[in-house]
Amino acid sequence: MKFGWRHTISGAIGVGIVCWLGLVVSAAGQTAPAPAEGVQMSENFFKNIQVLKGIPVDEFMDAMGMFSSSLGYDCASCHASGTDRSRFAVTTPAITRARGMIAMVNNINRMYFGGQPRVTCFTCHRTTYKPDAIPSLEAQYAALTDDPNAMTILADKRTTVDQVFDKYMTALGGADRAARLTSYVAKGTYAGFNTGGGEVPVEIYAKAPDQRAQISRLPDSDNVKIFDGRSGWAAEGWRPMPLLEFTGGNLSGMKVDAMVAFPAGIQKAFSQWQVGSALIDDKGVQVLQGTRPGELPVNFYFDDTGLLVRQVRWNKTSVGTVPTQIDYSDYRDVAGVKVPFKLLMTWTDGQNSFSLTEVRPNVAIEASRFAKPAPFQRK
Repeated sequence: MKFGWRHTISGAIGVGIVCWLGLVVSAAGQTAPAPAEGVQMSENFFKNIQVLKGIPVDEFMDAMGMFSSSLGYDCASCHASGTDRSRFAVTTPAITRARGMIAMVNNINRMYFGGQPRVTCFTCHRTTYKPDAIPSLEAQYAALTDDPNAMTILADKRTTVDQVFDKYMTALGGADRAARLTSYVAKGTYAGFNTGGGEVPVEIYAKAPDQRAQISRLPDSDNVKIFDGRSGWAAEGWRPMPLLEFTGGNLSGMKVDAMVAFPAGIQKAFSQWQVGSALIDDKGVQVLQGTRPGELPVNFYFDDTGLLVRQVRWNKTSVGTVPTQIDYSDYRDVAGVKVPFKLLMTWTDGQNSFSLTEVRPNVAIEASRFAKPAPFQRK
């Protein structure tokens, strides 16, 4: 499911849409919140799920992303067929080995780390199929670089949270103007692995503080993704099911994505903040990390002008934690407020880009725009 960065991009796009692999039990010591009523579990939807049971379908797909990212794989690397979904449930030698490997990882975590998921596929594989057993002198003596997307941030005691947010509000056009932005309707183009890399029309409807609807106009049918402030769904052709309901960290992430469109409310949305610093493309950025009780943190990155240039969040799965990164650029003035017209979303299953051409602020948006969508159906 890693679309093209290790294997050929054309093959990965064709086969990387869904991986229906049955794997392991939840890591010991992990207590996942109960899914919403009606959320479908992996073993009730996919076939041949032997050990990765009792988790929602969206978390199951994130687990597939964890495997592909850790090994540099796409779906065809393990499954019997890359294009025929009906054969994804066939047990192959690679699937058998994967089941054994994850059982091994769970045992290590249980025996040595009190059941905490300290060891994952990525710990040893590091994006390669076969872990190296011999030390690399090149890696040992290479220049030391810090990952700007790390969950543990480098503290910056010279700067306060209020200072960063004040600079952010000023860069946007002022706190008062930012607060007066309460809705918008945007049009532009969307590109991703499900478009073959080409661009298709997209419409985005957003309403403060945290409602967002996205409609991508693909040739076969509209692809819809909606967050109504509490629940989130996707009715998209590339998803494993016609209507996927989001849970856990994925649901929290949809809320964060919707809130970013109305930055006046970001600071109050989190009860715990830390200030740090990092480098992105050799340029210094301020990092604010916000955390809410019972959830993983979210990192916000601000450039030297004070504008938000990146957001990184995480979702915990039964086989490890996976990241999602969104980069913001091409800020333009909309009713006195700077709005990013380009967004690049990167996660373990792929990469999507949005290029906006029009943003109409403070328009009335009917409530039905944020209602639960109908299941995806091809034309």
